[in-house]
Amino acid sequence: MTLHIGIVGCSAEGAALCYRTLCSEGPALFGPHAHPEISMHTPSFADYVALLDRGDIAGVGELMLRSAEKLARIGADFVICPDNTIHQALGFVQGRLPVPWLHIADVVAAEAHGRGFRRLGLTGTRWLVDSDVYPDKLGAQGLAFERPTDSECDDIHRVIMDELVKGVFQPEGVAVFQGVIERMKSAGCDAVVLGCTEIMLIIDDGNSPLPTLDSTRLLARAALRRAAEGGR
Repeated sequence: MTLHIGIVGCSAEGAALCYRTLCSEGPALFGPHAHPEISMHTPSFADYVALLDRGDIAGVGELMLRSAEKLARIGADFVICPDNTIHQALGFVQGRLPVPWLHIADVVAAEAHGRGFRRLGLTGTRWLVDSDVYPDKLGAQGLAFERPTDSECDDIHRVIMDELVKGVFQPEGVAVFQGVIERMKSAGCDAVVLGCTEIMLIIDDGNSPLPTLDSTRLLARAALRRAAEGGR
């Protein structure tokens, strides 16, 4: 039996990319035009942003839990969330989740370890890079990491929240990320985590100074494998 995937959505661009990846890459596992059953629930993005701005991480967790509960009620066998930042709230609700939750940073850390990387640059919103979402998961795989500097973090956060989540892609935004990644390369990083689900809309292996770990597509591919293996 193929498992039903639930998507706990946050920002539209990240959720849309995850959904498209599930559908476009599904045929490689399931046959022509085929993919698992997929359902998605997204509260207003403004609700998440307001809670994050207030530092109410427990409240973020409650929003995530409500989405997971709704998805479980319509048949989702497990859930994923194509938003790295809000995973810092997962611990507040882990014990109350109605179905398993595939953690995006677990997937990225496993991929980095499997590819032999040792020190990763971390990019994402300020909320993410100030959190333990990636340090905890990377540390469990024996991987080191490099955070952006304060000024780099300000620039990255601005590009993400003022441009990327709105579907605005500017050459200047690309340059911001390239500059940060180049500095991380000089600091000894051998790969970079694209730790916000919109970054990969402007940065990839073709224009990054370091190999990229595309958290959104890696999560979608891991979900496809879990869905395919569910009945075995």
